[in-house]
Amino acid sequence: MSGSITSEEELIRTYLAPLARANEGAFGLRDDCAIFSPTPGTDLVISTDAIAAGVHFFPDDRPEDIAWKALAVNLSDLAASAATPRVYQMALSFPEAPAHAFMQRFASGLADAQSAFGIVLSGGDTDRRPGPMTVTITAIGDVPAGFRLTRDGARAGDALFVTGTLGDAACGLKLRRGDEDARNWPFEANERTDLIARYLRPQPRLDIAPLLRRVATAAMDLSDGLAKDLGRLAGACSAGAVIERARLPVSTAVRRLAGADSSIEQLVLSGGDDYELLFAAPREHEAEIRTWAATAGTNVTRIGWIAETPGLLLRTNDCDRPLVPAGWEHF
Repeated sequence: MSGSITSEEELIRTYLAPLARANEGAFGLRDDCAIFSPTPGTDLVISTDAIAAGVHFFPDDRPEDIAWKALAVNLSDLAASAATPRVYQMALSFPEAPAHAFMQRFASGLADAQSAFGIVLSGGDTDRRPGPMTVTITAIGDVPAGFRLTRDGARAGDALFVTGTLGDAACGLKLRRGDEDARNWPFEANERTDLIARYLRPQPRLDIAPLLRRVATAAMDLSDGLAKDLGRLAGACSAGAVIERARLPVSTAVRRLAGADSSIEQLVLSGGDDYELLFAAPREHEAEIRTWAATAGTNVTRIGWIAETPGLLLRTNDCDRPLVPAGWEHF
């Protein structure tokens, strides 16, 4: 099938309705509303995020990657709430009618993400309007009643942990954008591909939810940079935080680059787009956290602790210096 889509009905029937097939409450996307029946004894957790061409993705990115990222960034918020994904709503806005080839690949990317994350389309909206393409998703998950995590539960003395590695996506963005300083970075071809993939296809840490429900006192996902998001978490707790630079988890490629370029540390601290989880837990749970991480094959690193005195500090060789909560700023 070639050419552009000629009607909203065609777009929904051909490309979106199949994504909702496993959800009886979506009624094949033939109705204006859907029904979702939560599991008894659970609380609903709801998150909404929008991504726009030219801001969150490149207009010439692969449609499959755009779709994946749109869903993944929402589910990262659910992961930080220790929630299990269930259904999502999606609003698509295009500056002009999309081509069949684009929508086929976009729907394929959504199908892959749905399969990977255990979630299904429930409904939404499509329209055409001036401006860049935007994808707005509202993801709905659930947690056992009373177990939802927030940012404000940590207390002074709690240890701080992060999943995965930091700075990969920020480096990947500079590579994808073709920044002049990144053109000469000494990466192998596979390392460049992996770093760009970290930017294009975030991996929400949904598998850690059972552990978070048992041990965590506060959590949030790292979308705008560790320093900025840590400031938000500590501020919500009316506390401060100390981070040990030597403990910051970075990939082998980024560690090698940082050894030759001191500016890379700022990307690790404030680059954004990590979509890893930052969480606090009492120190006595560290052994349990390490055991879970080893079993699950997920990297979890203790990077510091919650402090009584407000403000952020970065510890280097037992010398503390202020850590500015810098990162991505939407406005």
